Amino acid sequence: MFEREQQIVEVKIRQYCQQNGLPEPQIQWKWIPFAGHWGISTSFFQLAAQEARQGKPIKVNQRAQELATEVAQFLGEIEGFARIEAVNGYLNLYFSPESYAQRVVDTVLTQQRGFGRAAPRGEKVMVEFSQPNTHKAFHVGHLRNVILGAAISNILEYAGYEVIRANYIGDIGLHVIKWLWNYMTYHAGEEPGEDKTRWMGDLYAEADRRFEEDPSVEPQVRALFARWHQRDPEILALWQRTRQWSLEGFDQIYALLGVHFDRVYFESEVEEPGIRLVEDLIRRGIARDERPEGPVVVPLDEILGTKDKYRTLVVLRSDGTSLYATKDLALAILKFQEYDLDRSIYVIDVRQSLYLQQIFKTLELMGYAWASKCYHLAYEIVNLPGNVTMSSREGTVVLLEDLVREATRRALEIVQMKNPELPLEKQHAIAQAVALGAIKYSMLSRDNTKIVTFDWESALDINGQAAPYIQYAYVRAGSILRKVGFELPAPVLPSHELTTPEIELVDLISRLPGEIQRAATEFRPLLIANLVYEMARVFNDFYTQCPVLQAEAEVRQFRLRLVAAARQALEVGLALLGINAPEAM
Repeated sequence: MFEREQQIVEVKIRQYCQQNGLPEPQIQWKWIPFAGHWGISTSFFQLAAQEARQGKPIKVNQRAQELATEVAQFLGEIEGFARIEAVNGYLNLYFSPESYAQRVVDTVLTQQRGFGRAAPRGEKVMVEFSQPNTHKAFHVGHLRNVILGAAISNILEYAGYEVIRANYIGDIGLHVIKWLWNYMTYHAGEEPGEDKTRWMGDLYAEADRRFEEDPSVEPQVRALFARWHQRDPEILALWQRTRQWSLEGFDQIYALLGVHFDRVYFESEVEEPGIRLVEDLIRRGIARDERPEGPVVVPLDEILGTKDKYRTLVVLRSDGTSLYATKDLALAILKFQEYDLDRSIYVIDVRQSLYLQQIFKTLELMGYAWASKCYHLAYEIVNLPGNVTMSSREGTVVLLEDLVREATRRALEIVQMKNPELPLEKQHAIAQAVALGAIKYSMLSRDNTKIVTFDWESALDINGQAAPYIQYAYVRAGSILRKVGFELPAPVLPSHELTTPEIELVDLISRLPGEIQRAATEFRPLLIANLVYEMARVFNDFYTQCPVLQAEAEVRQFRLRLVAAARQALEVGLALLGINAPEAM
């Protein structure tokens, strides 16, 4: 935002060094922690150390301060800076609060939805997330994965990366065969209604119960599994038809959540390549074949000379059938073959940490240099109130549809209380935006590796750290701008002394581009979630303490533009989290 001023200072520092026979300076800028004023700082310790290495008899700390003082005098007055000072070897330059505020506001209003978006980096990142199993229910436990993966993808894209959103769907395995057996035996010919995912999940729970309770079921399921592996046309056709029901159900969920994918992988497409890959591992001496008594394993600790670090990875069962590892190794290779990635991110729960380390280390042993580009973005589970862990088998699940329905019902009460005059259809649309925002924010406002216990009261708190509070700040800003028909005055330098809420609001808005970069580097949407909450909190202070439409003409001009900038920054921040900003609440 202040690159031009920064470059002017850098040119002058280099001029000073040339005129005084000093080494070429390596100038690195840092933001001065905000304390009512904005500023940047650079140190002269490195330059002093360079002089010392040339044999000059100097004390580095003392010389750094001398250089900072001399440069400050050499710079004199520079447009855009209120003051320049030398402190303990650092050159501190403080922006004029009025100039800074105008620059921030004007930048946001010029860039609009592009505010905070970085230039393309030329780096390609794949984010693999969601990874549901067909023929099963989609519940709140799965939801954190989808919400986290989508937010990380948005943030990386805004930070300048080319992002490929990938889904890896479990469409084969014992759970699918159990479902098919139950369908063929008890539900032949039935088809799902509108709520496909619930119906598929109910049949899975029923199949699993029969499998556990009746010993005669397992041999039947195993026999059916054998027919599937033999590519029995009848079983394959039924599998493909029922799989499609699941996929259609998933698409309904993704549409509701506003999530899309660029590439969808299936376990079934990497099973055969994975089995061939294991045979290659055996030939190369990386894997040990213990069949028929035992499985095929990669003894990682034994190969690497480590103890209880990577342990042993099982890559094929004793009967020659595949495992997750069989397919994950083949999938990793396929990803890099297709996209030549700079980074491959796996959004998978924290309990799979050792397993993914084993996968990445095995790929490294196979000679793939890109194995180091694979990264596990771990996240913790979602619990129900009372710390009940969700389980499809135990029935302790809240289905996504039920969660959204209940959240929408509760959000509708808030909307009807705030805006009873709105048409019912519009009330429902706003309530759904608020409900989905509340669900998403509750998942993203906790660190990835912290357990989330879903709680209705905190998720829908209009006065607390929750999405409805942030969305309401956006609506409040819109209500001010609506009164002037969203017509903004021309850019203006503030002529009044900025109030504390104005200064704090400008500061928080200005932080968004940097926080996007930091969130992308650290894979932490929490940073954006915290920033938009703070922005909403300070905007509400501004709303109650700083008259806008009733202010004097020049003050009114600046504050109207500040309101519009705050609203735009809130919209960008919420969008990165996958949350809609409603026009009314």
